[in-house]
Amino acid sequence: KLVERHGHFRTASCIDCRKACDADKVKETIVEKGGIPKCLTCGGNVKPDIVFFGENLPARFYALLKSDIRKADLMIILGTSLQVAPVSAIPSMVDCPRVLFNRELVLKMNKDDIFIQGDCDESVAKLCSILGWKDDLVQQNEQTKIIKKGTPKKVTESS
Repeated sequence: KLVERHGHFRTASCIDCRKACDADKVKETIVEKGGIPKCLTCGGNVKPDIVFFGENLPARFYALLKSDIRKADLMIILGTSLQVAPVSAIPSMVDCPRVLFNRELVLKMNKDDIFIQGDCDESVAKLCSILGWKDDLVQQNEQTKIIKKGTPKKVTESS
């Protein structure tokens, strides 16, 4: 189970009327054209369903927090300063081993905790290779990659 506390780019909605919008067209307008997508219903600005600094976290995050903390048998923490509440407090709430993948040690380690120092992408790739998940990781990365304006698109047989 995954709680995307900062949202994702898979869906998008109008910030005024909250109507769902075509996420692929929103991404194209932002990433490839450098524009601001507009709602076809009310003309308001449209953004991916991600949480920007200062915005509230998704309701699902708060709804699951207490039960997830109680049920956790391992916490994996990736690439963070642990400076912004409420997420910064979560590692101290769990009663389980924690694995921190980070450039810097940002929390007080307990006896069962592990700190993997370095680049998160490289560390996760290494872990996935060890576990036999490298092909799955590469496939997921390809499916979610955002192509920036001016970056040549990968040509496939269906293109």
